[in-house]
Amino acid sequence: MRVLAALSGGVDSSVSAALLMEDGHEVVAATMKLWGGESDTGCCSVGDVEDARRSAAQLGLDHHVFNYTAEFDDLVVAPYVEAHRSGATPNPCIECNRHLKFDVLLRRAELLGFDAVATGHHARMIDRPDGTRRVARGADPQKDQSYVLYPLRGSALDRVLFPIGHLHKTRVREIAADLGLRTAAKPDSQDVCFITRADGRRPFLADRMELHPAEVFDSEGNPVGAVEAVEMVTIGQRRGLGLAGGAEPRFVTDVNVAERAITVGPPERLMVGSTDLARMIWASGPVEGELLAQVSAHGETAVASVRNNADGVELVWSEPHRRVAPGQSVVLYEGDQVIGGGISVRSG
Repeated sequence: MRVLAALSGGVDSSVSAALLMEDGHEVVAATMKLWGGESDTGCCSVGDVEDARRSAAQLGLDHHVFNYTAEFDDLVVAPYVEAHRSGATPNPCIECNRHLKFDVLLRRAELLGFDAVATGHHARMIDRPDGTRRVARGADPQKDQSYVLYPLRGSALDRVLFPIGHLHKTRVREIAADLGLRTAAKPDSQDVCFITRADGRRPFLADRMELHPAEVFDSEGNPVGAVEAVEMVTIGQRRGLGLAGGAEPRFVTDVNVAERAITVGPPERLMVGSTDLARMIWASGPVEGELLAQVSAHGETAVASVRNNADGVELVWSEPHRRVAPGQSVVLYEGDQVIGGGISVRSG
C-alpha cells in the first residue's frame, strides 16, 4: 500500500511512519504547515516542522511540507474567534481534523496517488461484520483520541490508518528510543496550537475582536462580581469571575454576551436532564436508543437516550448531567466504537 504519513513533529507520528515501513508499505512523509503566526506549543511551531523533517530523514523518508495556512485561518481560527464572540465554547482540534487532516489532506493524498493517510492518533479503526469501519478508542485510555476523530465518516474511514492505536504511550516512546528518533522524549503537545503558553487566549482574541466587560449575577439576580471579558467565560467555569471569597462554590450557569451578563449558582444549578445537538455526523447513518455520550476529550462517558429530530438530536440523560456548554462537541459511543457526534446548542 502507498501511504502518506502525516508527521506533526511529535513522537506518535514518527513511530507511526516507522511501523508502516516495518510492515512493508511504501511510505512518504508530509507535514502540514497550518499556522503562520506565533506558536510555542502544539503541532504548528517552526520547531515542530523541523522535528518532522529530521524524523523523516532519520527514517529515510521523502518529506514534503504542505502549506495550508490560509485554509487553517479560514476554517479553524476564524470559527474559534467567532465562537468566543457569540459566547460559545469552541474545539479547534476537532475543526482541524474535520476540515484539514481528514478532508484537505485526504483529498490531496488521493490526487497524488496514495491509497491511505496515516496519523499518530491514539485510536483504532475497527472492521465490522457488515463491511463498514468505525473509529474506536485507542488501547491507552490515558491517551485515547477517538473523541476528536468523530468527524471521520464515509469513504474517509477506508482511507485512514492509525498505526499506534493498539499501543500504550510508554511503548511508543520505547520504539522511538530503539530507533534513535529525536522525538523519543519530546513532550506531548497541548491542544490549541495557535495560542501561546506565554500569552494565553486574551491577547490572541483581543487582536481579533472587541472584548466587553460584564456583570456577574447570582441565581436570584443579585450582582456579585464582574469580569473584564464576557467572551472568555464558559459554562461551568468557577475561577476568574471576580467573586468575593468565603462563599460556597459557584459556577457559571449562563453566559449572555448580548446583555453582557453572567449568571452563577451552586453546582446543582448546572445539572440538566437533556442536551440538544446540531451539526450531527454519523459514522454510518443515524442511530437512536441508549448510547454512551462523552462531552470532553478525556471526560467520563454517561448513558443517554438518543432521539433524532429535524434539527439534530436530543440527548436525554439517564441521570442528571452537568450542563454542556454551547459549542462543545458531544461524541456518542457504542462500547468503544464511535457512532457519531454533534455540537451542543442547548441544555435543559
